[in-house]
Amino acid sequence: MIPEQRNLLKKLFNDLEDRPLEPDDHFYYAFLEETNNDPIAELAGGISFSQSQSVNLFSGQRGSGKSTEFRRLRKMLQDDDCVVFLLDMRNYMNLTTTVELSDFLVSIMMALSEAVEEMFKTAPHNRGYLERLTDVLTKEIQLSELNLDAGFTSIKASLKDDPSFKQRLQKGLRGHIAKIVKDAHDFAEEVVTLVREKTGDPNKKVVLLIDSVEQIRGVGADDAENVYKSVENLFSGHANSLHIPMLHVVYTIPPYLTPLAPGLGRQLGSNLICTLPSVHVKTRENLADTRGLEIMREFIKRRCPQWAQIFRVAQLDEFSKASGGDVRDFFRLVRASLIKANSYNSHGSLPIPDEIIEQTLNHLRREMLPIAAEDKQWLCRIADSKNAKLESIDKLPALARFFDTNLVLNYRNGDDWYDVHPLLKDEIRE
Repeated sequence: MIPEQRNLLKKLFNDLEDRPLEPDDHFYYAFLEETNNDPIAELAGGISFSQSQSVNLFSGQRGSGKSTEFRRLRKMLQDDDCVVFLLDMRNYMNLTTTVELSDFLVSIMMALSEAVEEMFKTAPHNRGYLERLTDVLTKEIQLSELNLDAGFTSIKASLKDDPSFKQRLQKGLRGHIAKIVKDAHDFAEEVVTLVREKTGDPNKKVVLLIDSVEQIRGVGADDAENVYKSVENLFSGHANSLHIPMLHVVYTIPPYLTPLAPGLGRQLGSNLICTLPSVHVKTRENLADTRGLEIMREFIKRRCPQWAQIFRVAQLDEFSKASGGDVRDFFRLVRASLIKANSYNSHGSLPIPDEIIEQTLNHLRREMLPIAAEDKQWLCRIADSKNAKLESIDKLPALARFFDTNLVLNYRNGDDWYDVHPLLKDEIRE
């Protein structure tokens, strides 16, 4: 392989790095805007139509592009004269342990406080949320066992990185939930008041986009079940507390909660849930969707206009179909094939040989194996019915695991439907 070809592979590999894109990024392709079923436009419309406050739910699997689409939503709302705070909860929450209303609200308010201070260079009454929270914990609730001698800045780091601290906080606050909720809501109202003062608009809408909540998941079977149940309880059992006064809030929720979405929506008084599905690369009848394949090719073209020197159309389409329209898996397949092609034969030429394509597909398939016999039976029912086939709420953790590991993908073509990952269709029948 000549240096120019190797450099072309290397550039595409790096340009496919997994990162959220802003709407003005030249890599970004707003293909959803070309459809009549744009969940981001629906979210923006729901907030635009709502007056004083609203709750909105946004779901999608990891790798479907939620963080990127959240940035488009932020731009749309800013263009509609809203002040928008996009909060990435990965920086404030431990996403592998159980979540309770207390630490959830504390984490959100910590993130909001920092975002407000970054935007306006001040906090409500010149007092950030962590400072007031420390006073509540030490003076009003008197949780001496938390050992806050290091000051209020230790709460943020400990809540994110120290599971034992989080457990102690949850335990200590269980008898004081009403106090924590009221203090969080009061702080949110003060934030809105500050924003309106700073902008000079007494009716300015303030929007909170709460990203990455859908990534909460446990480690190990027993722990994962407890974590999934805690997420279900958070959204189904604390509707009033998740209504934050004077704010328009968008919560990301994991896709395994979508079977419960109608009930969650009613309890939260939210607008209808919006879902970001995988790219529609196939029909329910497992036929290729030419428009979906074109979209996947465009993702690559924007990063590498010379992509046809690397892949034949049929090869790239094979990756698209094998990924099931999951953008992150699609990029992983393309990147893996570039590495394999580079090491395959130093004197090789482009386009990449078909043998590399097959090796890459087999590599991803091995990552998802083995599959337990009981899981195969359920996956077969999903593949045949295109329905989640959730027999009881007790099975929700198992369904969550299917979504988290991409064994099951979510599509939308008129309505929402599900299917087993294409690379596993034959495996589950064995």
